[in-house]
Amino acid sequence: MEKNACPAKTDGPSVTQGCPKLAELQQKNNSANEYSIYMDYNATTPMESEVMQTITEAMQEAWGNPSSSYAPGRNAKVLIDWARETIAQMVGGHPEDIIFTSGGTEANNLVIHTAVKYFWDHQRHLAPKDGRVDLGGIVQVLPHIITSNVEHDSVHLVVENLVKEGKAKATFLPVSKVTGCIQVDDVIAAIGPSTCLISIMLANNETGVLMPIAEMCQRVKIVNHQRGKQTPKILLHTDAAQALGKLQVDVQDLGVDYLTVVGHKFYGPRIGALYVRGPSTSSPVYAMFIGGGQERKFRPGTENTPMIAGLGKAAELVVKKLEIYASHMKEVRDYLEVCLLTVFGKEKLHFNSHFQGSDCLPNTCNVSILGPNLQGRNVLLHCQRLLASVGAACHSENVNRPSHVLLNSGIPYEVAENAIRLSVGRATSKEDVDTIVEDLKLAVKEIKLCAAQT
Repeated sequence: MEKNACPAKTDGPSVTQGCPKLAELQQKNNSANEYSIYMDYNATTPMESEVMQTITEAMQEAWGNPSSSYAPGRNAKVLIDWARETIAQMVGGHPEDIIFTSGGTEANNLVIHTAVKYFWDHQRHLAPKDGRVDLGGIVQVLPHIITSNVEHDSVHLVVENLVKEGKAKATFLPVSKVTGCIQVDDVIAAIGPSTCLISIMLANNETGVLMPIAEMCQRVKIVNHQRGKQTPKILLHTDAAQALGKLQVDVQDLGVDYLTVVGHKFYGPRIGALYVRGPSTSSPVYAMFIGGGQERKFRPGTENTPMIAGLGKAAELVVKKLEIYASHMKEVRDYLEVCLLTVFGKEKLHFNSHFQGSDCLPNTCNVSILGPNLQGRNVLLHCQRLLASVGAACHSENVNRPSHVLLNSGIPYEVAENAIRLSVGRATSKEDVDTIVEDLKLAVKEIKLCAAQT
């Protein structure tokens, strides 16, 4: 891959043929790519050239309906089966545990939808004629979901909406303002008779902090073992969108029932998958859509063979090269932090990704340059070459507010509003770091000069 730019094109027709607007955009992007340095890999990643090649070949050779018995259909089925195997290998599961989805949002919604349906099915199974079940001496009528106050919107807003509609109860656990993590003791204390799901992300997309998922799952499984038949099993889910491609992720070590996979976070296409530990045997799955028999009826709809093949290729690259990827990203990220300290000084910086006693993603540096008028968005607007963000892309409409993730993690308001999230990628170099640190230095200098003149 070329240095910190989009992957090289594969052989074949230009992607802009037949679309004048794409040709216009390509001309603009070619100029920008030579000058700009991208450091927002937690938002999205460009597809690797091998991934694009796999997608292109699938479009040409496996265009048939995977449910068809003739050659193009069989070719598609073979590719889908191969992708399922490589994704399972990436997360330490079995091929039959992988369900393809349109992306992480759908996968997360499917888990939460499943948990609520599972709860009501459990209630109906136990209910007497009046339809009410006594759980621990208290008549409960709503499923209870436990999550954290730093989750991605595709979990947080879904749970929040269920609560607003009166379809569930929820506990949004605060993370520790010391460690930036959820506390396992808090999770256990929040469990009630109607708790049916615990969903905690594996790595935070803004701070990069890793959550204690394995310890949490071990503790919850003890609780599950002690619960009587009158109470539903507590299902365990983690959104691993930010961790895959940066850390070793193994569902056996984690102990989760569900794990969300998001392709565009590890140089794959914008589709996803859901790992389910023994779908409909060990762990329930309730389809959100009604249709054909694809994905064993868990996710009906004709499969998107080219994108599934691309996801499989991206997973294969992670399986083969994770150690190289992670080591490089950590080296460059550490160099970035040293350069920032050298240029701005310790007293003028606050690393929002540094929490006592917590581990962090190897590529993430969330930093605030302290001082008046140095809000993250303002600094980035004054940068000439750096392409970065102030937080999650899904919160980009909240232009006048600092990240709720940082605030909930204990970062003071005046520090959080100055935050810039820098996330390096597989091709980011130390030369790129030198360039963007100088760019930040000049941006801050310009802001201060403008302020002095007004």
